[in-house]
Amino acid sequence: MSEALRPLRVAVIGGGPAGIYTADILTKSEEVRSGEVEVSIDIFDRYPAPFGLIRYGVAPDHPRIKGIITALHKVLDRGDIRFFGNVDYGTDLNLAELREHYDAIIFATGAIKDASLDIPGIDLEGSFGASDFVSWYDGHPDYPREWPLNAKEIAVIGNGNVALDVARVLSKHADDMLVTEIPDNVYEGLKSSPVTDVHVFGRRGPAQIKFTPLELRELSHSRDVDIVLYEEDFEFDEASDALVQENNQVKTMMKTLTTWLTDQEESEQTASRRLHLHFLQSPVEVLGEDGKVVGIKMERNELDGKGGVRGTGDYTEYPMQAIYRAVGYFGSELPEVPFDERRGIISNNEGRVTDENGEHIPGLYASGWIKRGPVGLIGHTKGDALETITHLLEDRENLYTATEPNADALTDYLDSKGIEYTTWEGWHKLDDHEKALGAAAKDAAGEPRARVKVVDREEMKKISRG
Repeated sequence: MSEALRPLRVAVIGGGPAGIYTADILTKSEEVRSGEVEVSIDIFDRYPAPFGLIRYGVAPDHPRIKGIITALHKVLDRGDIRFFGNVDYGTDLNLAELREHYDAIIFATGAIKDASLDIPGIDLEGSFGASDFVSWYDGHPDYPREWPLNAKEIAVIGNGNVALDVARVLSKHADDMLVTEIPDNVYEGLKSSPVTDVHVFGRRGPAQIKFTPLELRELSHSRDVDIVLYEEDFEFDEASDALVQENNQVKTMMKTLTTWLTDQEESEQTASRRLHLHFLQSPVEVLGEDGKVVGIKMERNELDGKGGVRGTGDYTEYPMQAIYRAVGYFGSELPEVPFDERRGIISNNEGRVTDENGEHIPGLYASGWIKRGPVGLIGHTKGDALETITHLLEDRENLYTATEPNADALTDYLDSKGIEYTTWEGWHKLDDHEKALGAAAKDAAGEPRARVKVVDREEMKKISRG
């Protein structure tokens, strides 16, 4: 078959929203729909199950956001995109091997590491990265089954949605998490927690928070958890007032916060747990004794009139036995792929992977957080993927380079290497198994659960390949 007549072979590395959206947008492009270009797309993921961030990075009590899985499910259910799970780029397949089978390779591996917080004491026992905790409560197969939940007072550093997720899960009663898909080890861990107070600290004011209205409102849905606000945090400057007036999302969140503040002043708070929201405070030092966290020192900030803040030199020490930093994510370098270590992304120009001279490396592309950095919501990934796919299609005449372009050649090669890959059909088996586990279990009200997540990688493989 001549190169002009055969399908353009495309590999997508990463089976999360970015990878699946990117593959889907390619199949729906005008060039493909018109028949001008035929494509053959395979998605690879290092985990046995698909969905990446949605399965392992979103709090389990987020039914609306988890609903994105339904949309992603429909994409892969069509059958025109293949899924290969439990295949790790750089270990099971290297770049040269992929180039033998594909004309273009799109990296959509996301960003899973915690951004650093460079303050004294951050490495003390009891100080954690938020993404590690998220991976634990989401049943990530590569994380330990146990988590040290022995603190009564906990600080969460950050003012984004991940900080709220972590704070909400830490403060929520374990029985109320049984309506979700959390595995038994996570339930038992949360059940044993002696927590009474979770403090969320943000360095800017309420008008500058990075939450979304949905995330903020969800805090008030936790049973037997009081939200505690501090009146001194609600003094605004002109820049803050302008933000509230000009941005409907900010206006909505300010209305929520001020309503909670009024309710707090008018009624007694009697819950057994409290979730404190602090603004205008920056972490200075994690305090320790005998190598363990015993507190955190914060500096009071003030608004600078220009939308930012500055330190006041006024410090407060809070007793804490655990610290979680949720100050952002950072991408991980991939073997043989140029990486911008400062930004934590693959070196690229609008999705075209570039070398040290800024020149496009033919056939290599990036999409999602590993392309642009961990900013924006999951839905923003679609526009980002469209840019990458547009450039790939512009380059298509120079992309027919695979020496083994037959789709069956790839599966034969994986089999020859003994790689125990999983498939989309295997995901359906695992999906059915997790739903059956849920039906056999009970939530706190005695009702069957929707599903219970399988954690162990070997078990996931066995079920998927069985």
